[in-house]
Amino acid sequence: MGNDLLTIRDLSVTFRTPAGEVTPVPGVSLRVGAGERVALVGESGCGKSITALSVTALPPTDRALRRGEIRFRGRDLFDRAALAETRRHGIAYVFQDPMASLNPVIRVRDQIAEALPRMERAARRARILALLDDVGLPDPARAADSFPCELSGGQCQRVMLAMALAAEPALLIADEPTTALDVTTQRRILGVMDGLVRKHGMALLLITHNLGIVANYMERLYVMYAGRIVESGPVRDVLAAPAHPYTQGLLAAVPSLRLDKPRLRDIPGTVPPPDRFPPGCAFAPRCPRAVHACAEAVPELREHGARAVRCPLA
Repeated sequence: MGNDLLTIRDLSVTFRTPAGEVTPVPGVSLRVGAGERVALVGESGCGKSITALSVTALPPTDRALRRGEIRFRGRDLFDRAALAETRRHGIAYVFQDPMASLNPVIRVRDQIAEALPRMERAARRARILALLDDVGLPDPARAADSFPCELSGGQCQRVMLAMALAAEPALLIADEPTTALDVTTQRRILGVMDGLVRKHGMALLLITHNLGIVANYMERLYVMYAGRIVESGPVRDVLAAPAHPYTQGLLAAVPSLRLDKPRLRDIPGTVPPPDRFPPGCAFAPRCPRAVHACAEAVPELREHGARAVRCPLA
C-alpha cells in the first residue's frame, strides 16, 4: 500500500551454528502503515522477536544471514546508510524486561541523554524531564536522578518509553513490553503507550502473547507460527472468525470468567525448534484438522480481501 511505513517481504533469517545452518524465520511478510497499530502474536519460539530484531539488524541478527526485502519509508534497510539513519531517527524499540535493558550503574538522566542530539546542559535537562513527564512518571526530577534499581518495574518501563521517544521515531516496536509486570501495572503501561502513539502520530508494532491486549488496543493482526505468517487481517475480523486452526487454538486457550464458555482447551504439543521444522505445514503435527496433503508442501498465504490465511482447509 502507498502509505506503508515498514514493508517486509519474504524475509528469511539464517544463523550459522557448529551443527550447521538454522533458519528460525524461513519466510515472513508483513507491513505497518503510517500511524497504524499492528500486533504480531504467536507462542514463544515462533520467530516473532527475531523478526523484529531483524528489521534494524540488532543482535543477534546482525550475525545472521538475512534474505528478502525490508523497506522503511521506501528505503532499503539492507543498505548500511539507510539502516544507520533508521536506527538513529526512524525506529525505536521497547523490550520485555526493562531491568535487563537499562544499565544498572548509570543514572536514568544519562541513559536518556544518549538518545538525544547534542544540546546545552540546561536544554538537555529540560528535555529529559519533559520526556519523563510525557510517559506519566509522577516525579520526573527524582526519576531522572535515580539509578534503575531505585525504580519499580513499571517506572523502568516508562523510562524505556522515554528513551524511545527521545529519538522522535516514526515506528515504535514493542516486544512483550508488559510481560514482567503485574496486571495493574500492565494496564497503566499499555494506556501510556497507546496515548503516546496517538499523541505523537507514531506507528506501533506490538509483539505479544496476550490476545486481550490485541483486542483492546490494536487495529491489525498477524498470527505467526514457525517463522511464517499463518493468518492476518483486521483485529475484529480475525478474532471474531479465525480461519486458521492455529489462530482458533490460540483463542480457545484464552481463559474466561464466563460460565457459559466451554472448558479451557490447549493446543497439544509444542512449537518445533527451528532445526526440526517438519516438511509442509509446520502446524500439521499439532493440527486437529490436518490431512495427508498438509505434510507435503508449505501452503501458500492466500488473500481474501483484507484478510489472508495460510491453510488449504480454511
